[in-house]
Amino acid sequence: MAHLADADVVLLDLGLPDIDGVDVCRTIRETSDLPIIIVSARGEVDDRILGLHSGADDYLVKPYDVGELVARVEAVYRRRRAALPGAGLPEVIEVDGVSVDLARHTVVVDGESVTLSRKEFQVLALLATAGGAVCTRNRIVAEVWGRSWPGANRTLDVHVATLRTKLGRPELVQTVRGVGYRLGQPAQGT
Repeated sequence: MAHLADADVVLLDLGLPDIDGVDVCRTIRETSDLPIIIVSARGEVDDRILGLHSGADDYLVKPYDVGELVARVEAVYRRRRAALPGAGLPEVIEVDGVSVDLARHTVVVDGESVTLSRKEFQVLALLATAGGAVCTRNRIVAEVWGRSWPGANRTLDVHVATLRTKLGRPELVQTVRGVGYRLGQPAQGT
């Protein structure tokens, strides 16, 4: 199982040619806390229960939507990261003079309190906790609104534009074309 050391998540099919996938799941779980998602054509309730009791974090029946698989991978990975000792997020995240207090749902820019709507705060908090990584449009919409609809991208764009205005730092919320958004430090010396 040493080859799993660099893995973030295991996608495991139960229908393996040489060994039962449930046994593989149990073996991984004995030596590792690595997130495991079973992806299998075995869709009966008893199969799903057995997979989850064997140590899987989630179970997805084939055929499945790739977007749903990505969302489930992100969810189990996020839960695992949060559960690691010392991996808890700080209560206050500061970027370029903007202080986001996750526990109190407050934002302060250069010592001045800024009032955000609940959704604006959720978008900002998600970007802030990503640590500079890009958050895809789909992820932001799914985590902030809980669902997607035909106008979701436009709604997100409006919330981001409002955030940029309210924060007074349009360069802080950066657009990654065709992907999503991230928080970033402004370029120095411009």
